Amino acid sequence: MPRATTLECPGCPPLRALTFDTLGLIKVLESRENQGGLKVVERWGEPDASKSVNAVSIIDRSSNPLLAVARKNGQIEVLSPVTGVSQATISKAGDLDLQSEENNLIGLHLFGKQNTEIDSRAYNLLTCTSKGNASIRSIEVPDSETESSSTNSSKTWNVCNSGNVLCCKVDGNEKFALFGGKGVEVNIWDLDNYTKIWNAKSPPKNSLGIFTPTWFTSVSYLSKDDHRKFVAGTNNHQVRLYDISAQRRPVLSIDFRETPIKALAEDIDGNTIYLGNGFGDMASVDIRTGKMLGCFTGKCSGSIKSIVRHPELPVVASCGLDGYLRLWDTKTRQLLSSVFLKQHILHVVFDSNFIVEDIPKEADSLPSKEQPVKEITDDEEIGATPLKRKKSSRNKESVIAGSEKKKRAKDSEEHKKSKGSKSASKKTNKRSKNEIQDDGL
Repeated sequence: MPRATTLECPGCPPLRALTFDTLGLIKVLESRENQGGLKVVERWGEPDASKSVNAVSIIDRSSNPLLAVARKNGQIEVLSPVTGVSQATISKAGDLDLQSEENNLIGLHLFGKQNTEIDSRAYNLLTCTSKGNASIRSIEVPDSETESSSTNSSKTWNVCNSGNVLCCKVDGNEKFALFGGKGVEVNIWDLDNYTKIWNAKSPPKNSLGIFTPTWFTSVSYLSKDDHRKFVAGTNNHQVRLYDISAQRRPVLSIDFRETPIKALAEDIDGNTIYLGNGFGDMASVDIRTGKMLGCFTGKCSGSIKSIVRHPELPVVASCGLDGYLRLWDTKTRQLLSSVFLKQHILHVVFDSNFIVEDIPKEADSLPSKEQPVKEITDDEEIGATPLKRKKSSRNKESVIAGSEKKKRAKDSEEHKKSKGSKSASKKTNKRSKNEIQDDGL
């Protein structure tokens, strides 16, 4: 068996993230320490394959934040991203067109800037199906759980005549929407007038005369303030940069590995994009020059389904079919933290208004309810207590041999002493005999 080494993660700053999986579960993960790891603190919903999350949209603000979730069964749920309490539900059970498995909801956007009044609880919601049926409806979110939600007016139009729409994106000013998919060229619509203002043109044939079929998998705007520049990922492992003020064909095309591009995300600087493919590779690219800045260290064992950049911290999150949520450093591209969530993760969003309350230094040493006592594992306990090791047989033999040598040296010294005393007594006896004989003469 080959040896495997585990990568130690340095930890991530305090933050809060929400993940959405194929069983319809919403999991809340938090990191409350400066260099701590992510931990699952809450789980909303019950596992149900028919409630798989197809698209999500969040109004990320400090007061009255909202989260919209589009599910596989055609149901749209609006809930609080803080408590998880459902505030509005739009059921599509009566719509025969949406009951088809080939016409699922793939695009969802909850408008936040259009609702400027604090007391107003009416929100606009954009949805789009894979067949190109787009609609904007106004929903009334109740102030309390006892009140019921209501749907007011709606506007519906078709964004394509054929093909399947696979990706949808609304710009930062919420004035324009971008659509693209399999057999559908990327096109931009004006949401105020419900008219198409731009449509892309297919790239020319290559040197061999082969035409690449249209197949867009993900789209993203480069800047929140500019709807004219955007990037699109294709099924033939290409990332294309479009500028609608310059031309209809892509301004720049970048090839990345050999598998389809599955996820795209823009950086807050407006010059860097993050991309992930179906093989689990993730990289950052400088879109001004088309050069790859580098790949993110560590290998994901499944297709990457979602990439999100934190709006304030230098952190980017990725999730996919391997069931892991990973946080990366945007500068060094090193893995900060990862957690296994058991299900196939389809989407991830950040809650940028998450604040960790400061704990006084005097109370750091005392356990409390907010700061639970750390449980000591068996490995930590073994490492903390000193162990008395038994002496090996070799050590025993060396000790025995040393004691035998000492005994032999003692015996030899005593033997020498006894020999010396005997020789001295013999000499004295001889001297005494000689003296007696001399006296007799």
